[in-house]
Amino acid sequence: MNTINHALALRIEELLKEKRMTRYRLAMNSGVTHSTLKNIIHETVKDNLLSTTILIAGGFDMTVSEFLDSPLFLEENLNI
Repeated sequence: MNTINHALALRIEELLKEKRMTRYRLAMNSGVTHSTLKNIIHETVKDNLLSTTILIAGGFDMTVSEFLDSPLFLEENLNI
């Protein structure tokens, strides 16, 4: 079971590899600062805002629905 923060970090890392993108490029594409992305990936952010997730999805050229369309975010895989 993952926390939502852990699932978000895993999804970002998964998409970075899949799209062969650096964190820096994602920051530039999304408008989310590199330090914020680093904090999300290292799970030092306690509560991630939906608005930040929407920006990150846009940085991957995805809708938030596409970004969240992963087994990582299924309720049975999350510790809520």
